[in-house]
Amino acid sequence: MSEPLFLRESDGLTLDEIVTLTGATMAAGGAGGRRVVNVAPLDRASPHDIAFFDNKNFARDAAATHAAACLTRAELAAMLPARTIALIVREPFKAFVQVSRSLFPDSLRPISMAPAGATAGAHIDETARLESGATVEPGAVIGAGAEVGSGTVIGATAVIGPGVRIGRDCSIGASAVISNALIGDRVIIHPGCKIGQDGFGYVMSGAGHLKVPQVGRVIIQDDVEIGAGTTVDRGAIRDTVIGEGTKIDNLVQVGHNVSIGRHCILVTYTGISGSATLEDFVVLGARAGVVPNVTIGEGSQIAASSNIANDVPPGSRWGGSPAKPMRQWIREMKMVERMARQKDSAATDE
Repeated sequence: MSEPLFLRESDGLTLDEIVTLTGATMAAGGAGGRRVVNVAPLDRASPHDIAFFDNKNFARDAAATHAAACLTRAELAAMLPARTIALIVREPFKAFVQVSRSLFPDSLRPISMAPAGATAGAHIDETARLESGATVEPGAVIGAGAEVGSGTVIGATAVIGPGVRIGRDCSIGASAVISNALIGDRVIIHPGCKIGQDGFGYVMSGAGHLKVPQVGRVIIQDDVEIGAGTTVDRGAIRDTVIGEGTKIDNLVQVGHNVSIGRHCILVTYTGISGSATLEDFVVLGARAGVVPNVTIGEGSQIAASSNIANDVPPGSRWGGSPAKPMRQWIREMKMVERMARQKDSAATDE
């Protein structure tokens, strides 16, 4: 049995085409007409592959690589073997990504093998509206009054609730459930996401917990990508909003009334409590936690496992729990380590 490949084979690119695409400079003697058809790491690359090399820690792999060509910086090029053509660029990994995107454009969004239209086993309410070119895979459910734009794929067993609107060229993964939501164009929602369910809101008392009605929506703007298993609660008294170009990893929780700006990055296991605000270009590392009602200013970066309990000024780098400016956090950690060493030393002397 042959080894399966899950991307369509590429026609490849010549090195001259890669130079044009990336702005690289080819090392002297390079064969511009040589063609590569795949990308690979240095230690796995074949004479038909292109790799990248941007860190001296991989010098041994670079010296032994069989790649046809390698994107690298000028100061590292001499470490490559003569059989590999060096393509000199300022940012090798960025150039490698450009080449990979050109070789495998289908990898940029999930591709359905089903034909456009409703496939056998799909359940579409008669009042729903699908533009020409939309695809609904087997077992998917489209509720009353829902709208799905051209080029959008609704994955197998996904559920699109009543009145939901999904724009064009979107991908809704298998078993995703979407309700109370308006979704823009070119949005990718990976399998198992839950979008638009009730937020977690209760008035607690000794007699029991009084549920707060959740009456808002989820607004997801253009070019957002949401990883598998992530949940985004609908707003309670105002909409939950995810701004254009934002990328959210797997297994992230976004609470009710949260406002996330444009081009933010949220890494796995992050949790954002209700009514928090992230301004544009905010980055939250893995396992970051954000308490209710705080604002994280534009361009701020929060270290992994940090707990944001106060507003963060724009352009800040914070870390720790509770989080604080990065330099202060590191200084305090070093101080604690130094005190611990002194205590250990004193105990040994006794």
